[in-house]
Amino acid sequence: MLTTLSPSVQAAKESGLFTYPGPYAEYFRSLPDGPKALGDLISHQIIHRVTLAEGNTRANADLRYGDMNRWPWYRHPCEDDIYLTAPAMAAGLFRLDERGFVPDRAVEHKLVLTCRFVSVLVSAICKAKGLPCRSRAGFAPYIQPGRTMDHWINQLWVEKEGRWLTFDADGFYEGLPVPVHQYDMEPGEFDWAAKSWLDIRSGREDGSRFLYADGLGTSGLQAVGRYLVYDFHALMNHEISYVFFPRCMEGFLERNEPLAGETLALLDRLAELMTDPDGNYQALSGLWETERCLRDLRSPLV
Repeated sequence: MLTTLSPSVQAAKESGLFTYPGPYAEYFRSLPDGPKALGDLISHQIIHRVTLAEGNTRANADLRYGDMNRWPWYRHPCEDDIYLTAPAMAAGLFRLDERGFVPDRAVEHKLVLTCRFVSVLVSAICKAKGLPCRSRAGFAPYIQPGRTMDHWINQLWVEKEGRWLTFDADGFYEGLPVPVHQYDMEPGEFDWAAKSWLDIRSGREDGSRFLYADGLGTSGLQAVGRYLVYDFHALMNHEISYVFFPRCMEGFLERNEPLAGETLALLDRLAELMTDPDGNYQALSGLWETERCLRDLRSPLV
């Protein structure tokens, strides 16, 4: 019997600008299906810029990501600006090792990418398999004690259970003192941007603990507002990277200037809807089609 998928689940099967697999669709379909198996494989292909910077210490003290001393000095310490899309990432990995996604990839043949890129690649692979999967942007309270850091994860629709399975494929967390169920996260283990925005706005939450890792100490509504928009775009299959954000928020995000009243009201409305992205998917789609403020993005080149 055919099952009619809800609009949000159906949308999660579709690819967008960043998750379209291009010539790698068949290859993506050959990769593991399960979140854990796929996450483990992806984590052997990519090094986070923080892991590279910390070398063979902290999370990499046991060399689970490889020996960082082997990283070529002339390679970029972060390649986010180079590999924006899933096929670009795949091409980069095949260029460095023609075997493709392999668990024994040498450190010098890996890509240095942050969590948004891992999430996009995972979504693209699952979508190529016909599995409803979406990238989500929010905050992870399990990365740094006392703070909740900006982070991207994934959600995979489990049809037989009628639920979204939330998982974090950005690294090997098992065996580390990280209080999270990595491949089936429980409610409360991830801070969704919408709830965080509303909690800060209402005074229920101290915004200072929400941190955007830009090296400038950006926190509070500046950090959460950025990720509220990122999460909305991701829900609409448009997983923009860190160099993009709405022009109507530029003064607020760049210089902490007050938001215009109509923009603040729009973000409050967006946050309310995003607290239930599945139940409110039609209304969110309406905002996507009508609210230019949320889609007119500042580009670093223009």
